[in-house]
Amino acid sequence: MTGTIYQRIKGFGAALLASAAITIAALAAPVRAAGAERFAYAYSAGDKYRIVSTVREDVYVDRRLSHRSEILNRIAVDVRAVKDGVGTLAAQFQTSERTVGTSAGAGASADASAFQWSREYSSIFDRDSNGRYTIGAEYWMPVVRDVPVFPDEPLAPGDEWSAEGEEAHDFRDAFGIPDPYRIPFIARYRYLGEKELEGRKLPAFSVSYRIFEEPAPPARRGARWPTRIMGASDQIVYWDRDLGQPAAYEEDFRIVFELSDGRTVEYRGDADALVVEAAPMERGRMADEIAQDIARLGITDTGVRVTEEGVAISLEDVRFNPDSAELVADERTKLDRIAEILARYADRDILVGGHTALAGTEAGRQSLSEQRAAAVAEYFVKTGVRDASRIVTRGFGATEPVADNASEEGRRRNRRVEITILEN
Repeated sequence: MTGTIYQRIKGFGAALLASAAITIAALAAPVRAAGAERFAYAYSAGDKYRIVSTVREDVYVDRRLSHRSEILNRIAVDVRAVKDGVGTLAAQFQTSERTVGTSAGAGASADASAFQWSREYSSIFDRDSNGRYTIGAEYWMPVVRDVPVFPDEPLAPGDEWSAEGEEAHDFRDAFGIPDPYRIPFIARYRYLGEKELEGRKLPAFSVSYRIFEEPAPPARRGARWPTRIMGASDQIVYWDRDLGQPAAYEEDFRIVFELSDGRTVEYRGDADALVVEAAPMERGRMADEIAQDIARLGITDTGVRVTEEGVAISLEDVRFNPDSAELVADERTKLDRIAEILARYADRDILVGGHTALAGTEAGRQSLSEQRAAAVAEYFVKTGVRDASRIVTRGFGATEPVADNASEEGRRRNRRVEITILEN
């Protein structure tokens, strides 16, 4: 039993926070009356939003600790249009995960393993100035909708209100439920006044809700399905008056699945998210700089290109011992030179992707590519290139060849590792 049943893919209650690195048009000052003020979302067409959130959870099976994991979520959003105060938002959600302990090692600190890519989602939806969503039934993300929602009146510290919200879950892999599974709830809010966050005084709100759901058996089900889902979420949301958006988010959560096979799976944890401080990437300029560095350092069989995720450095002949993920000793010199390049962009996270030639079985190729990406990431962690929390690994098997697998030269080029400097 793993984290595939439940992944907390959140971002300020999925509120889609605007990055401080983006220039945003001046917004109208909030309305204040008798010590109260009005809170409302503000949008400007063309704005780009970025969020990075981290979830830490303990997973219990039949009330015994199974393992501990961390989930890293990156959310990128474009404001496509604004009409009558309603923003149309296009979002990309990317999640990755790592296990940081088991029942045998409970209490241990997080290990040095990098995050492993898990899944990506796309979504398009509208959100009004109060925070209410209009979203198609086909979209899996965001998990939490209509949180926070503000009333159409000024608020003073201590004011309380409530509003409907919902969670939407991806139960395809775990239970064979083909569509987003929606669970409604009532969220209760309280305006806490200003609280300090990283040296800033910001308005803060508490948000609490409880869920209880007894799903009907799915039409197409496997060995188990959830017969009862119970959960609780307690959040603090910090608000940026100038941006008209949330500025930070903290949550404690607990969710319990009672399954049709008699087992119980429980997730307990906490989550937080902050703005991404890195400035927007000048990808073309960065790629040119890296190409010059590759030539200067004499790194062979290596190229650079701009990708959707950022700027990728492709090492086409990283050598491993045969049919293994163990680096050949000489390859460390090449990785050390790549590390010199990565040090120039220390504020950027990196994705290490493993690729194989077309040999063996599909499952074997996929596993080997994942192991080889992890081996390179582990070397970068051990040598201090990046903290483990700032590296994501992903295996591609032989699905993205750059040359013909019919020739040895082509296979050699396809056995590669790509290191992508990410647009955080």
